[in-house]
Amino acid sequence: MYLTKATSFPFGIVDLTNPEAFAWYKSIIAKNMIEIDMAGWMADFGEYLPADALLKGGSGRDFHNRWPVLWAKLNREAVEEAGKSGEICFFTRAGFTGTSRYSTLAWNGDQHVDWSDDYGIGSVVRASLSLGLSGMPQVHSDVGGYTTLPKMVRSKELFLRWLEMSAFSPVLRTHEGNRPEANWQFDSDEETIAAVSRFSRIHANLKPYLLAAAQEAAARGIPFMRPLFYHYDGDFGDDEDKAYLLGRDLAVYPVLKPNAKSRKLILPKDNWIYLWDGTGYAGGAAEVSAPLGTIPVFYRSNSEYRKLFEELKDIR
Repeated sequence: MYLTKATSFPFGIVDLTNPEAFAWYKSIIAKNMIEIDMAGWMADFGEYLPADALLKGGSGRDFHNRWPVLWAKLNREAVEEAGKSGEICFFTRAGFTGTSRYSTLAWNGDQHVDWSDDYGIGSVVRASLSLGLSGMPQVHSDVGGYTTLPKMVRSKELFLRWLEMSAFSPVLRTHEGNRPEANWQFDSDEETIAAVSRFSRIHANLKPYLLAAAQEAAARGIPFMRPLFYHYDGDFGDDEDKAYLLGRDLAVYPVLKPNAKSRKLILPKDNWIYLWDGTGYAGGAAEVSAPLGTIPVFYRSNSEYRKLFEELKDIR
């Protein structure tokens, strides 16, 4: 075992190239997680293997990039050997060529709890689309971000905008962050609790549509979250990495700037209906009202899920 440290805590790295150690680690997951009926977990890390590690299969330098693949494989085999395929979901952060064969879900990592384009909420769509086009079809992010640094704290507005976006993604999952006491949380006030309740219901009501997207991903490798150009030609300007298609029939335009009351956007050429008021759009540049609680989302008018989408606006 290699003893090392990440951020503020020490830990040991088990040699996953050693078949006996690999099997032992699976037994730990089986006994302490699967046997107590856990339905899922965060299979974090996988990227910390030091270059100077001495492994049964070679050096840390040789295995560094392949390490997260072994880590995902270990978790997947533990699930399959317990006969729980399709029942248990684990999600990973680190990856390399081959990770998508084993990982059931990925998340974007530890975004900053701010509005920045490189590390904060502005990076989420870009990261999700990149992962999707790289063979990881199911991806999501921590609602509100994770990393709090000096003079950086999660605001109520940021949390609510992130919540709206995540409701229209494969997975809606909050995180308290690395400094919970400094950040706005899901239960920080009654308005936030109500918003979490509402958007959780919206997300839950998308289940039939998301399950269909999951079947398509399993059969064809097509990601849940797709760039607008995946199905449409055209110049989408900033929306090429600031908006996305969720499945084939939903176009989602998250609000990624503070104090915004509206959203300028570019829709693909098609017949779209604005989710919240039923207004029709034929594509091109537009600006829609987007106060808190109203993320710009459009659905294709000829979608077989039209009735399901129409019902979302009435969920409270």
